[in-house]
Amino acid sequence: MRSKDEKQVNLIAQTNPKSPITEQYRLIRTNIQFSSVDKEIKTIVVTSSEPNDGKSTTAANLAIVLAQEEKKVLLVDADLRKPSIHYAFNLSNIHGLTSVLTKKMNLRKTILNSNVSNLDILSSGPIPPNPSELLNSKAIETAIDELKEIYDYIIFDTPPVLVVPDSQIVVNKCDGVIMVVASGKTNKQSAVKAKDLLMKANTSLLGVVLNGVETDNSNYYYYKSLTK
Repeated sequence: MRSKDEKQVNLIAQTNPKSPITEQYRLIRTNIQFSSVDKEIKTIVVTSSEPNDGKSTTAANLAIVLAQEEKKVLLVDADLRKPSIHYAFNLSNIHGLTSVLTKKMNLRKTILNSNVSNLDILSSGPIPPNPSELLNSKAIETAIDELKEIYDYIIFDTPPVLVVPDSQIVVNKCDGVIMVVASGKTNKQSAVKAKDLLMKANTSLLGVVLNGVETDNSNYYYYKSLTK
């Protein structure tokens, strides 16, 4: 049974590449590329302060627009508690990241092709009893090093920062992080606290995506922006 968060993953960059929303994802992509001028940005964590802020949708669509620019991209579902990426791309989750970290499957054999050119998926795999321990293992560092030899970008969808420590663990192993906040929903104090925790990590805060801002032209689509 899918959770509310899983149902909300909308692959609009694939289904409607000319929409204003997709254009905002391209703007995020451009900001990331400018951030790479002084420091190589290949591994990117996407997270939020609270559940249901749109982090998985942001991670998936960011991965799609990067792949549409002929970059080889891997989207990793590192939310080992409430995974949703395999639902969004209609893929199996029998094996995935947890299978690799527990050494039950070879990394490359676990990676799945999506129906988006240049975009591969590493689903979460079976939900483990010890997500934080797995994400803090030497095995994930080894996996990231191997993946960096194959892909131009690796996007990690991770749990909300204030719910569990998983995101902070993964962030410390990656080049940058993007935090998603939902307009009219995310508690301001929670967002500030989450940002402070991410700023303390051994990585770069690439920006904040504001999700759910209505425009003058439409009440239907979300506006996404990346701010330094």
